[in-house]
Amino acid sequence: MAKSMKLGGGGRFAKLESSLANKPNIRNPAAVAASIGRKKYGKDRFANLGAAAKEKHPDKMGKY
Repeated sequence: MAKSMKLGGGGRFAKLESSLANKPNIRNPAAVAASIGRKKYGKDRFANLGAAAKEKHPDKMGKY
């Protein structure tokens, strides 16, 4: 199933991450995408979005 493009669905993050992966000077596109997300939404809201995604899809996000 495709990731949703709605906020918190993961599709927007994945799209940004894949576009950053094509840039030559970026070693970790996920870290850069997370930094952009924290700057846009704030630390707390971005953390809440990630926690909500982890609850929806624990098998895809990895369990700790």
